Amino acid sequence: MATEITTKARLERLIAAKKELEAQINKNGEILAANGNVGMTGPLVDSEGYPRNDIDIYQVRQARQTIICLQNDHAQLLDQIHELLNQYHAEIATTDPELINRASALELSNEREHGGSLAIPLNSKPLVVVNLVSPNSPAEEAGLRVGDKILRFGSINETNFKKSLEQIGEVVRNMQNQNVQLKIKRADQFLDLVLVPKTWVGRGLLGCNIVLPPEEPMEH
Repeated sequence: MATEITTKARLERLIAAKKELEAQINKNGEILAANGNVGMTGPLVDSEGYPRNDIDIYQVRQARQTIICLQNDHAQLLDQIHELLNQYHAEIATTDPELINRASALELSNEREHGGSLAIPLNSKPLVVVNLVSPNSPAEEAGLRVGDKILRFGSINETNFKKSLEQIGEVVRNMQNQNVQLKIKRADQFLDLVLVPKTWVGRGLLGCNIVLPPEEPMEH
């Protein structure tokens, strides 16, 4: 829909502006580093109260003032990005993905308290298949293995999955540093796992690669 495209485009422009501001802040930070690593608070006078002759005081003052202005702009930009992200998520989903995932977590917790696990039909088709898990990644910490078939990924299940990896990506981004409940099939076993998307030393928030399953009937 048109509003989604417009919001997404605005969001991309704000993110690009954020990166440009960060580049300018880093550039001015390099000026301070080149002047004896004086930083934002280092003294501009020597022990006797005279202007330091080992640094360019005018250049340092200019860089400091510029950084302060840029940091203020950066903070305002982050607020705008956050607000627009909320608007974008509201436009691309009928409900808040994070709230759905919280409900999913509560549902699984309640069922586990009664000694059970999430009931999923045995003939359910997998949403995606894991074909790579990086060492020491959030995916490995969650217990995911290559070959696992994911039947439920947080709020996404067979009934509402649109066969789009971007749909799963939205859940991952919305649930960063929060529990995402998974239901997987591994060989003949059905397992409940908890995945926490987060930054780590590798790329992305998961450290695994998932693909859509081949378009063929599952073997039971």
